[in-house]
Amino acid sequence: MSKQPGLFDVDDRLSRLTALGDQLLSFAGAVDFELFRPELARALAYSGGARGGRPPFDPVMMFKVLIIQAANNLSDERTEFLINDRLSFMRFLGLGLSDRVPDARTIWLFREKLTKAGAIMPLFARLDEALHAAGFIAMGGQIVDASLISAPKQRNSDGEKRALKEGRIPDDWRAKPAKLRQKDRDARWKVKFSKAKERADGTRAAVDIAIPVFGYQNHVAIDRGHGLIRRWEATDAGAHEGRLLRQGLLDRNNTASSVWADTAYRSQANEAFLAAHGFVSRIHRKKPPGRPMPAATRRANALKSKVRARVEHVFAVQKAKMGLFVRTIGIPRATLKIGMANIVYNIRRLLYLRRAAVT
Repeated sequence: MSKQPGLFDVDDRLSRLTALGDQLLSFAGAVDFELFRPELARALAYSGGARGGRPPFDPVMMFKVLIIQAANNLSDERTEFLINDRLSFMRFLGLGLSDRVPDARTIWLFREKLTKAGAIMPLFARLDEALHAAGFIAMGGQIVDASLISAPKQRNSDGEKRALKEGRIPDDWRAKPAKLRQKDRDARWKVKFSKAKERADGTRAAVDIAIPVFGYQNHVAIDRGHGLIRRWEATDAGAHEGRLLRQGLLDRNNTASSVWADTAYRSQANEAFLAAHGFVSRIHRKKPPGRPMPAATRRANALKSKVRARVEHVFAVQKAKMGLFVRTIGIPRATLKIGMANIVYNIRRLLYLRRAAVT
């Protein structure tokens, strides 16, 4: 028969988890999560109408719950279960075996308060300030790109789709509030094109691959020097990437002026904007219509691609390792979801930069 677990047994198991490489313990060592407390306090006070009384759970601890969710692509129900189940989660949150754990409803309410307060941008800015203070300043120019983030597909009739495109709420939905609450009226479809792969015999398919995606977009600008996200915006999937370049996506604090991006960002308006604000365009040039790509332009684009490709690492980590997927309804909630993924990516990147500095 197995013996009853004691205090030292838990300590031994935690020591074993540390030796195996507890990612959350690394997060706690890399970032002082108390730096988020002022913004969390402001957000909760702003969104909560009642005065007086202490919240049942510490806001920094609850924010760390959202960090766990973003890092592991967890639903609220699964998060509640795993906090109860995993010693590594409890250690990260500062909970003991006898402490009360926030349930799924509490996690949802906390995230909803941050969403209504519009807190995610200030929280992201707090982390960016800490990165600058640690010596990881934005440098080397910046690389801009966007990635499609899938959301649950909506099964709408042709009439409902037409009404949504016109900016109206379908009449049938108005009569059924419960149905309306479950309909995401902000997410949009977008067709993602991918070049056809070369066959074994060296030939290519006659058509490229077209993949329809329903959801949102994560627009980011990373600095070339450290690969950290410095600016970001969340939009529906149908939004044109290029216009975001002129709407606050660029970081004016970067020590260099070069901006890299793919051909989706090449336009007269963007080129004029970059020149007027002191940026140097390294945006890919498009192929002339009806003519082959000039050799000089092709070589220049290839050189730009070697730099621009670094931004793909952001999206690869968020999708492959973090499983980024928007389960919520509406652009405000999707913005918080995407913002948390960007915060977690920067923490992961910070850990990498510190390891690289000592090897």
